[in-house]
Amino acid sequence: MIKYEKVNALLDNRNLDALLIMSDYNRRYLTGFTGSSGAVIMTKDEKYLISDFRYKAQGREQAKDFEFVLQDKALLDFIMEFMEAKSFESVGFEGEHVNFNTFDRLDSTFDLVPLTGEIEKIRMYKTSDEVDLVKRACNIADETYEYILKYIRPGMSELEVRNEVENYMRKLGAEGSSFDMIVASGWRGALPHGVASEKTIESGEMVTLDFGAYYQGYASDITRSFGVGSVSEEMEKIHDIVLKSQLASLDEIRPGMTGREADKIARDIIENSGYGANFGHSLGHGLGLEVHEMPGLSKSSDVKLESGMIVTVEPGIYVDDVGGVRIEDDCLVTESGLEKLSHSSKELFIL
Repeated sequence: MIKYEKVNALLDNRNLDALLIMSDYNRRYLTGFTGSSGAVIMTKDEKYLISDFRYKAQGREQAKDFEFVLQDKALLDFIMEFMEAKSFESVGFEGEHVNFNTFDRLDSTFDLVPLTGEIEKIRMYKTSDEVDLVKRACNIADETYEYILKYIRPGMSELEVRNEVENYMRKLGAEGSSFDMIVASGWRGALPHGVASEKTIESGEMVTLDFGAYYQGYASDITRSFGVGSVSEEMEKIHDIVLKSQLASLDEIRPGMTGREADKIARDIIENSGYGANFGHSLGHGLGLEVHEMPGLSKSSDVKLESGMIVTVEPGIYVDDVGGVRIEDDCLVTESGLEKLSHSSKELFIL
């Protein structure tokens, strides 16, 4: 598989005897193993999945490209002995995922080479199977949004809405929410990460719903803002500006653009409309096994977009003590532009 070829190239380029993977998401990505404990060791010719007796059958079934090695002591102790027995010297490790104590133990025996973000860079390029799983996660979110618009009534709390969204996504086959869902009504809409609270949703308010599903380990992440009863002229204007900026981004983003260039499309429209100071986050981020992955679509990102990446496109405007609007879709970067994977209506909907 291409991801293994890229790992081998990484081993060659860094002159490594082996690569040690201990983080959950990277372990799952490389092996397909969904257990909660274990480590991966890869050389140019060998691939090992190390875990304990609980996962013996599961590891062999899920990680078919790997030799399952049963640990018989604490994981780090076993890894140390295993790599010493293999006479490894230069070992690559995940610099951003290994704590100091683990590093200190390993560094006492091996020549450690930090590979910060290297596996995550490989993960940016999705296989057709990965794209299909994200599409299914998006379909669940789309179906749930259509349902929840018929469910919400003034007087409900944000927490009630969150719980119903979660329950409905599970009915559709989701493993659960892909992140701590945002339900932000009225003035709380000005909180970009306003997770659901006990606040009551009132008539005349805008509601921002930012949610997603996990489906077989892959995430979706969509946002819609809608009105209850009616909305003010200012909020209607803000929704129009955000929608205009999002549609322009979807239309103009192309492979070869940097994250900075993509971000600028929406940001220029919002700034020219007088709300530049109210758009404080980036335009988007990568999506896959994690709800936030590389690449970033931000003012500081020089990463170039390429075919096979999945990104969110989510401009927003937030006005303190008034409210906010964010509109977000999940998109596959193709050879010619973006293919939307989420399809819920984005026109201003009034319940």
